[in-house]
Amino acid sequence: MRILLAIVLMAYQIITWAAPMDAFEFDNKEQEKIFKKLSDELRCLVCQNQSIADSNADLAKDLRTEIHTMLQAGKTEEQIKEFMVDRYGDYVLYEPPFEPMTWLLWFGPLVIFIIGLFYAREFVKRQNSSAQSGELSAEEAERLRNLQMELKQKNANDKGTKKEDGQS
Repeated sequence: MRILLAIVLMAYQIITWAAPMDAFEFDNKEQEKIFKKLSDELRCLVCQNQSIADSNADLAKDLRTEIHTMLQAGKTEEQIKEFMVDRYGDYVLYEPPFEPMTWLLWFGPLVIFIIGLFYAREFVKRQNSSAQSGELSAEEAERLRNLQMELKQKNANDKGTKKEDGQS
């Protein structure tokens, strides 16, 4: 049984080795460098947060082919990025541009952090002020005395009732 399991596992591994790989030919090392950089900087729109270099999705393969074709046609890195953003939007970039439409992405976490610090400081202040104000106000002290007197009277009445019940 173990031998059969080992054979099945090896067969699956051979299938992954036989997976098609993209093989692009470049005119020079500079084009290859730009290709790799763009493949790492552009997001696969199908996969969950993978670059097109890491993705095996059909769209990622198409995008890699498109980048290669554009590089072969003499397009620059900026022109290729501009084409991708025009076609797919800013989401295709891992680092969105710094413009009014993306300010929330850039400053949102900082604003939320500052608001959290403010509320944490206020919470600690309230905790310290309630711990330090251990003294009762005059009104609270009077009410406490009245409650204590009522409790003593009730206890005295309960003891008297028990003695009377015991004498009968």
